[in-house]
Amino acid sequence: MTTARTVLITGAAKRIGAALARDLHGYGMDIIIHYHRSAQEAGILADELNKIRASSAFLLQGNLLDTGSYESIIQKAIGFTGRLDVLINNASLFYPTAIGKTTVQNWQEIFGTNLAAPFFLAQAAADTLAEHQGCIINLTDIHGTRPLKDHPVYSTAKAGLIMLTKALAKELGPAIRVNAVSPGAILWPEGLSERKKEQIINKTIMKRMGKPEDIAGAVRFLIRDADYITGQVIVVDGGRTFFAD
Repeated sequence: MTTARTVLITGAAKRIGAALARDLHGYGMDIIIHYHRSAQEAGILADELNKIRASSAFLLQGNLLDTGSYESIIQKAIGFTGRLDVLINNASLFYPTAIGKTTVQNWQEIFGTNLAAPFFLAQAAADTLAEHQGCIINLTDIHGTRPLKDHPVYSTAKAGLIMLTKALAKELGPAIRVNAVSPGAILWPEGLSERKKEQIINKTIMKRMGKPEDIAGAVRFLIRDADYITGQVIVVDGGRTFFAD
């Protein structure tokens, strides 16, 4: 199967997004590195990939909370190679929103990044993705089915993204496949105590953290080897979801 694809990854400058970019680039794909504020990290990543293969990575800045930006982001992405084969909605906003302290702005920011942007980017990209029998992959979270304490807005937004994955699969098929990957303990959020990390790891069957490369492998499978899979969520969490909190 050919790997000559153009892939747009939102939030690709750091963490899991950067791991996805490196992995897919290593399999011959051209990468559009979307970022918002992480210009330095995005530039370093683009230089790294372009040194490996000239003109194979492209920088695309955009604020996903700007509701007028979605069409522009997709058109700029298409302009890189003249096509778009894969949209990976990886960008995410994560912070606590305890009951009694949450604002409307918190709601709008978290839902805007985690749910509205994936929908409207998919809508804007649908024609070009269909033309190339492309696919959409959403990065969800195990907390979309297992709410995280003090994060009700984030958990609800990710639950919505899981449903959006299934709804878009029905709306956009058969020309476009839509799936999701749901990470567990892959990279720790800032400020998490060592005790809490140990507790989380002990609630996995594998008794260890995962790696960004584990997520990249699942995403790559959905792009290259899953022509008859759509509307599904692959959970990559070391068996975490088998345990009750």
